[in-house]
Amino acid sequence: MSNAERLLTRLDALLEADVDLTLYGRAALLLGYPAPKPEYALSLDVDAVLWIGQAEELDAGGNFWEALEQINDEFEEDGLYMTHLFDEDQVVLRPVWRSERAAIVRPFRRLALYRLGDADLMLSKMMRYDPTDLDDLAFVVSNSGFSPDDVARIIEQARLPDSAEIHEQFNLCRAWLVGQGYCR
Repeated sequence: MSNAERLLTRLDALLEADVDLTLYGRAALLLGYPAPKPEYALSLDVDAVLWIGQAEELDAGGNFWEALEQINDEFEEDGLYMTHLFDEDQVVLRPVWRSERAAIVRPFRRLALYRLGDADLMLSKMMRYDPTDLDDLAFVVSNSGFSPDDVARIIEQARLPDSAEIHEQFNLCRAWLVGQGYCR
């Protein structure tokens, strides 16, 4: 069982109410694609995107935050964690991201698991210009079937957080995509 599966299985076991969770990052690549790279299973965390207001919904109904704290405590010795949960306005996404999520089917009792759709997962990987994220970006684009024109169109639809650093990193990633022939 991968690190992501260990964390999510334990979270599901602790939940007292249904939770809809949208993954991004390497957990999304591992669990959301039929032939992920083996190194994705070695990731130590699970990242998720919350729609605006979802954090408050989770606070009002059930024990999600307490369950999350418990799994982080339980897996701390193994170096595993689930602490990167960002509101949608903190991640590079398109406005329609929520309607294009892909279901991740697992035998969970309470956890309905999704990953960002290919276009939004691609955009989320454009927040950091580093070798790991560029490799992940290439994986998403290669597995999506997007043409260079598709990639350019998706980039134009991106909604970026209000952060000069993210804008800079995004533009570096865009130039890299062009240089690699993934984007026109």
